[in-house]
Amino acid sequence: MASNVMQVVIGAAPPPRLDKALARDVPEAAALSRTRLARLIGEGQVTRGGELLTDPKARVAEGDVIDIAIPEAEDSHIGPENIPLDVLYEDADLIVVNKPVGMVVHPAPGSPSGTLVNALLHHFGDDLSGVGGAKRPGIVHRIDKDTSGLLVVAKSDRAHHGLAAQFEAHTVARSYRALCYGVPDTGDPRLRGLRGVSAEPGAVIKVTTQLARHRTDRQKQAVFFGQGRHAVTRARLLETFGTPPTLALLECRLETGRTHQIRVHMAHIGHGLVGDPTYGGRRKLAASAVSASAAEAVQGFSRQALHAAELGFEHPVSGEWMRFEAPLPADMATLIAHLRS
Repeated sequence: MASNVMQVVIGAAPPPRLDKALARDVPEAAALSRTRLARLIGEGQVTRGGELLTDPKARVAEGDVIDIAIPEAEDSHIGPENIPLDVLYEDADLIVVNKPVGMVVHPAPGSPSGTLVNALLHHFGDDLSGVGGAKRPGIVHRIDKDTSGLLVVAKSDRAHHGLAAQFEAHTVARSYRALCYGVPDTGDPRLRGLRGVSAEPGAVIKVTTQLARHRTDRQKQAVFFGQGRHAVTRARLLETFGTPPTLALLECRLETGRTHQIRVHMAHIGHGLVGDPTYGGRRKLAASAVSASAAEAVQGFSRQALHAAELGFEHPVSGEWMRFEAPLPADMATLIAHLRS
């Protein structure tokens, strides 16, 4: 397999380990993560003066000249599939798409094909420099199969590292539209007394918990305090429906992006999402609250009413701030139209 050789000179006061020293001194433009460097070391692609270095813990010194052979990206084991995509933006480093309801992001047991990655591989063709040594899209965040909306995907290593760093630092702006039961209110004593819930200016409800797998149902996530992964959601009321108000359209902003985060947090505060099959999105509406057609539309809504509507991030190569919006999908738009009528 053809390789490109990069030469790196170890700078002053290097870390004691080869992998750490290379992670520090490899040019940023090369976009080689420490994980990728460790893999290249283990694969016998790193030498010093002709000496093969296969131990990531090997000692290095200032002035050492290290050669790194970087193999050309291999074809992915995932097959391309000709599936239409709603592309909002694309350049040499990344693509922004509006994912439809029902599409899984990445192949997995139970969903080996028909995924966003399969569609992207067909869409890119040869216009993909590859991520992590393989010609594959760089998935830096995901949304559930039955949640629609915006995703940014890396096409190059440099974009992958830059986007991943922004998601880790929580600087990516992500706003969802969610239709829930009840009307969340920052003045509600019940909410104010609920652990993990606080109020912020602008009538914003902030939910701060840890999330981890449910103790008995491993397909679900659950709220914890003292274990699991830190998760923060902010919800703001946009519109109410019914007389008296029975349902609400919310803007939910993610500070973190954990599995099922919005769905779990909304259920935690007693305002589960309409149609959510996992976290209790089935409630009987009062006969007088909404019209018969609206009630029927709510009861018949078969997936969580959640849409990734806005996405903002700094372009990992140009540094330009980019912001995208995606309109509500047809099923949510139709449901809301029934409620407004």
